[in-house]
Amino acid sequence: MKPYYEDGQITIYHGDCREILPSLEPVDLVLTDPPYGMNYNTDSRRFAGGNQGSRRYGQGQSARPVFGDDEPFDPSPFLEYPAVIMWGFNHWAKRVPVGTVLVWLKKREHRYGAFLSDAEIGWMKGGHGVYAHYVPGEGGWTLSEGTARLHPTQKPLALMCWCMERVPDAQTILDPFMGSGTTLRAAKDLGRRAIGIEIEERYCEVAVKRLAQEVLPLGFT
Repeated sequence: MKPYYEDGQITIYHGDCREILPSLEPVDLVLTDPPYGMNYNTDSRRFAGGNQGSRRYGQGQSARPVFGDDEPFDPSPFLEYPAVIMWGFNHWAKRVPVGTVLVWLKKREHRYGAFLSDAEIGWMKGGHGVYAHYVPGEGGWTLSEGTARLHPTQKPLALMCWCMERVPDAQTILDPFMGSGTTLRAAKDLGRRAIGIEIEERYCEVAVKRLAQEVLPLGFT
């Protein structure tokens, strides 16, 4: 299958990952934030009197629903990869074996319990410990590259760099639910090879634009 984008380090495919995965080269790590199956309402205007959506996504409108989020997520196609980190663990925990639990603390302490979730949970293949990521003084959540949020479930760049650093020997990373390309951007900044798959072409375009920026210094969020 012809890539949507390729630069020697990063490759992007536009399509359904279930159809593309069998044709891919071996990878060392699957790192992804899949659709959780929660039918998430991405219209953030409901939180801020109708105005938040335009500021948050920079498009003058609220984000569209996450593709595939209206049906249960099936993690089974990814369980045979040598290393796996997938976010949204609490939504499909019964479908994976015991493993390491990763926690992204995304609020400052004084906001715990006040509004929406305080944290998000990831599953890592193997082990049984629990490890947390937090950015002191910044509440855990900082927008990647200082831009407006580009996808309704976008993760911080620092979080994805932290995930990769937990698997230091992984030189080729696969994100089968690429979204706006945060995993690929993190891989580029860390000098690793990455493959992304995204079913919505508009996010492929967003990811390519992010990859065109200069390599960011390590630790940049």
